Amino acid sequence: MIVAWTLALTQASAAPKDAPPGVAVPAAEVRAARERAVHFLLETQNADGSWGGARNASYNDLWENPETHEAWTVATSGLVVMALLGEGEGAQAALARALPRLVSGTALKRCSEWDMDDFWGYAYGLQALARVLADPRFAAAPQHAELERAARTYHDKLVGMRSGGWGYYANAEDAWRPAWTTSFGSATAVLALVDARRAGLAIDEASLHAGVRALELCRLPTGAYTYSLEAFPSPGPLEGIDQLKPSIGRTQACNAALRAGGSKAIDDAALARDLDAFFEHHRFLQIAKGRPIPHEAYYRVASYFFWYGHWHAALAIDELPEARRAGYAAQLARLVVKNQEADGSMWDHVMHDYPRFYGTAYGVLTLQSVEHALAR
Repeated sequence: MIVAWTLALTQASAAPKDAPPGVAVPAAEVRAARERAVHFLLETQNADGSWGGARNASYNDLWENPETHEAWTVATSGLVVMALLGEGEGAQAALARALPRLVSGTALKRCSEWDMDDFWGYAYGLQALARVLADPRFAAAPQHAELERAARTYHDKLVGMRSGGWGYYANAEDAWRPAWTTSFGSATAVLALVDARRAGLAIDEASLHAGVRALELCRLPTGAYTYSLEAFPSPGPLEGIDQLKPSIGRTQACNAALRAGGSKAIDDAALARDLDAFFEHHRFLQIAKGRPIPHEAYYRVASYFFWYGHWHAALAIDELPEARRAGYAAQLARLVVKNQEADGSMWDHVMHDYPRFYGTAYGVLTLQSVEHALAR
């Protein structure tokens, strides 16, 4: 039954052909896609205010721990909260139900001896609450102090997981900190810490600088970022995961994090070059989308980098001079619109009932950003 469901999802997500190069998606179509996605999120919120869950089980012995599902629920809900913050009054009621769930989610624990996905709950829990605290609508909210305490808890737990930069893999015999720093994990944590600082929260500046430094060390002359922090970074074999083509799903996150974190390693020319590579080699993300086994596609690309890569491409575009954003934003909008499902959702991986919601949240955040760039 699971196999049949997986095949049906994979076939349903087959994207239509691309529009001819240079043909922009009409603004009304982009707006309609975003509105359909937001409607999907509003209609599928859980009774406790969260999104996602252990429904539609996908087999993996790393994913059966209840703490893993709690971490994914917090992370997914944090992403949806970030998306709904940009949707005005129509999303206020959903936000009011979601915020207590994020506050109560701070009690995350180590999920397993290997796959420590509580990392994602700490990172996106912190980033979501930081953006809430920075929003003028919540400045005088009665629960402001409670939201701030929760944000600080997420911050402290995120900082406590750092080992060099950030990752979420550990060996059973290691201490509870993950021993394996990844480029994209470090980028995710850096962006969360920067948002927390922008919200006026005191952050661990040493950890922020360490995360930025880890990203600088992962960057290769090709524009790719190694998957992991290595003593001697190298692109490895021609079919390996550290080549430029498989890196495009994490390169944009790393570039955006370096710029946000104050690094001088990425100038505008490098940003533009790496965005060009994202669109040129996008087919490798597209081929991976919907595959149920992590890292089974060409170059070991995993399907869950699809919507992650698109949102961070939008963040990278925002780092360009304003006059250079619209062309990239138009290309990105076209990719998002063509990959939206009929029900308004956007998904990329088969992993219980989380990808439909985190993917849709990434997609809404992406569309919000590109709409702004195109409007200006």
